[in-house]
Amino acid sequence: MSETKRLRRPAEGGYARGDETRQRIITAAIELFGEHGFAAASTREIAARAGVNAPALQYYFENKEGVYRACAIHIAEDVWSTFEPVVTRAQQALDAHADARTLMEAFVAIQETMADRMFEKAVSACQRLFFVREQAGQEPAIASEILQERLRQPLHRVSAALIGRISGTASDDPVTLIRMLSLFGQLMVFNMAPRSSMTLLGWQEVDAQKVEQLKSIVRDQTLKLFEAWHAEGLTKKPAGKRERGKQTKEAEASSKPVRAKPTAKAAAPKHTAPAARAKRSTRAAPATPRSR
Repeated sequence: MSETKRLRRPAEGGYARGDETRQRIITAAIELFGEHGFAAASTREIAARAGVNAPALQYYFENKEGVYRACAIHIAEDVWSTFEPVVTRAQQALDAHADARTLMEAFVAIQETMADRMFEKAVSACQRLFFVREQAGQEPAIASEILQERLRQPLHRVSAALIGRISGTASDDPVTLIRMLSLFGQLMVFNMAPRSSMTLLGWQEVDAQKVEQLKSIVRDQTLKLFEAWHAEGLTKKPAGKRERGKQTKEAEASSKPVRAKPTAKAAAPKHTAPAARAKRSTRAAPATPRSR
């Protein structure tokens, strides 16, 4: 796959009529890329569905790679506009060092936004298929790069920070990241495997009542897990902090002046004055002459 060329007209530029034409091409391209994939969808088909001629498509996007890139940018910006408010509030809670319960509610708000977006009727099935094909790794890498930079990275960064702060782990700790994936996975299964999920539940469609039921169950499970992780985090410090604390103590100990131990004084000689005097008097006493 050749490197995607720069578009002749930027996403935000052009006249009103040109923007309308451009948007029709993007909408048609998302549908065809979702239905058939990048390789099978042709620029001729995209132009026909958009109601324009092939030269018009080439004028705005130059080639199929340019159209595909524009589709990824459009989807990333559209989805981010939904998540940006809750992500911003979550970051504000983190910056304010809010308590654990507030951080838990901030994460649940992100989950509920995800559920609302996932089951929103206005989101076309083709856009979901675009995501599925992109995740399968069979499409041009440019879509994954754009979605990662503009959507997934900021969403995952604040989500991991919330979980890490709640549970007392680093935001880049594999434990934190796996917990994040598992919490989002409660909802993503309905997006990645909708037929299996719906068949298991016996649902023909997901109406507003079912969405609320799903959100309630996910909320309850998430909060219970958070409470357990928070309690676990209170009982033990992360290994890094323990090691840093140990190193600090060792450094403090090594910086203290070492005091010399007092040397033992020579033991004073024991005085046995009576015995010594007796011994000396015995030696010094003159012999007594024998009487005749």
